Amino acid sequence: MMNRTLPLFAAAFLTGCVTAQHYNDDGSIDAKLGQTVNLGGPKVTPLKVFEDSRCPMEARCVWGGRVRLSVRITTGKGTYVQELATDKPLAVADGILELQGVMPPRSTQRTLVPGDYRFTLKFSGGL
Repeated sequence: MMNRTLPLFAAAFLTGCVTAQHYNDDGSIDAKLGQTVNLGGPKVTPLKVFEDSRCPMEARCVWGGRVRLSVRITTGKGTYVQELATDKPLAVADGILELQGVMPPRSTQRTLVPGDYRFTLKFSGGL
């Protein structure tokens, strides 16, 4: 009996570890901190928010602000950590990695904590 249940348990456990990726209409993908996503080339994991200077939605600002974060990037040539920002695309392998958006918006009513963040990432290029 034990020999039959072990493979079923292992299969169920491994299936639970796989997370489905949902691509947006433009080919971008959303990720949270610590979540690795495959962008059709590099695999990217947002690690830490360094800066979130976006204008709160209840305010009027001269500058819209930006978000800077640390990301782990894995390509066929290895893994490294790099800074990625909403205002500065990053050359990766044979393409461009962009931080296209950050949710939720900043607010004067609530302080965002790391678990709140969702990042829209897109990789363009490659063959």
